[in-house]
Amino acid sequence: MITLKENSQRRNFKGVDFELLAVGPKSMVTKMNYKTGDHVPFHNHPNEQAGYVISGKIKLQIEGDIHVLKPGDSYVIPMNSDHSVEVIEAGEVIDVFTPPREDYL
Repeated sequence: MITLKENSQRRNFKGVDFELLAVGPKSMVTKMNYKTGDHVPFHNHPNEQAGYVISGKIKLQIEGDIHVLKPGDSYVIPMNSDHSVEVIEAGEVIDVFTPPREDYL
C-alpha cells in the first residue's frame, strides 16, 4: 500500500493532531504533530507502539518510568502498558502500532 503525502488522513485523538500515514493488516504508521503543551493522559491499548522522535521534545511516562526524549530518540511501549505523553517542545513523532489501532481509523 502506498499513501501519498497529500492523501494522508488527518485525525485528532485526546486533543492531539496526527496523520494516519499507512495501514496494513498487521501494522499502522502515524505521524504525531505535537504542539507545545499537548498532553495525552495515561491510557493503554492492546497494541505494541514503537516511535521515533523527528523533532521537538516530549516527556514519555511508561508504567511509572519517566523519559525525556529529543530528536533521534526512539521507544517501544509494550501492549497494555499504562503510558502518557507531555509535549515540552512542539515537534513530530512517527509511531508504529501493531496491530493497527481500531480507534484511530
